[in-house]
Amino acid sequence: MHEAMVSGHTVGRVVLTATLSLWAAVAPASDEDDAFIPRMVNTSTVPANGDLNPYGVAFVPEHFPGGGVIAAGDVLVSNFNSGANVQGTGTTIVQFRPRGPLAPPGTAQVFFTSGLPGLSTALGALRGGFVIVGNVPTADGTFATIGQGALQIIDRHGLLVQTWTDREFLDGPWDLALDDRGTQAHIFVSNVLNGTVSRLDVAVGPKGLTLLKKTSIAAGYPHMPNAAAVVLGPTGLAFDRDTDMLYVASTADNTIYAIPRAASRTNTAARGGIAFSDPHLRGPLALRFAPNGNLLTANGDAVNSDLLHPSEIVEFTAGGQFVREYDVDASQGGAFGLDTLREGPFDYAVIDDVTNSLSVTRLGER
Repeated sequence: MHEAMVSGHTVGRVVLTATLSLWAAVAPASDEDDAFIPRMVNTSTVPANGDLNPYGVAFVPEHFPGGGVIAAGDVLVSNFNSGANVQGTGTTIVQFRPRGPLAPPGTAQVFFTSGLPGLSTALGALRGGFVIVGNVPTADGTFATIGQGALQIIDRHGLLVQTWTDREFLDGPWDLALDDRGTQAHIFVSNVLNGTVSRLDVAVGPKGLTLLKKTSIAAGYPHMPNAAAVVLGPTGLAFDRDTDMLYVASTADNTIYAIPRAASRTNTAARGGIAFSDPHLRGPLALRFAPNGNLLTANGDAVNSDLLHPSEIVEFTAGGQFVREYDVDASQGGAFGLDTLREGPFDYAVIDDVTNSLSVTRLGER
């Protein structure tokens, strides 16, 4: 046995046999109309090199081009820790096809192995055929040896296409959100080392991305070392194209902010306005829109922790009204990455970082 996680980081025991649990309500069928339990499959997320601590999770979107090793509806998971359970040293993105074969522990299929360690929650896929992942590396699992990190662009065959570094705009890329417009996209990146949010405007071509413009759209988020979590700073991002508003989960001050004109602004909006600061927040990490338009965030428990409310996923309206919460794990530090998909057969994915597992649920027709 190794050590367990708080906020996805080391403090106790870790279950080495990580599983990927996929919950999917079956599409209505004549012989299953009266079914009570959902259809469920479980598969290991531990690759042969033993990487632990799934941080980022991303659906491969509808209309993703075929002919590669991943396809629309697949689930990708990035690992932050190595098999030795050292934070900031994991190098793998594993893939799972919900209707594909299961993998015993230690044989999970690897989509990509990075030369840059510490793959973060910054994970997403563009329907033009590319996967984007960030990293925040350490040499020994502590903040004292933390590095700047980068964004890597990977094609659908699992091959590295481009690596971007920038001391201002990519200073610890901790999470990202995509405004995917097909041949063009905005990549919003939260930088945990300098407390900023950047927007990268890109053109999407058949062989890679062309970086057109870099803009710092928000700054001033608190960022600091943390013994359990290595570092705290701005994390989850969720973009609303209809309102041109980017929501930012600021972990260290336990607040979610909203940046107006996120896709078009040419200047920095400080932190943006406070969207909500609520006692139900406990160090918010990942942030995504649900298909009903509400916001989901994962409480990492590094701030405002409560033993009676561990590892929660919290749902708010976009206006900041609390809707509902539930716990991913009975102990603290389990909730980390999450993603939603408004198209395709599976809609909702959430990580339990205590058990190194992921649940994917069919939310129903919309």
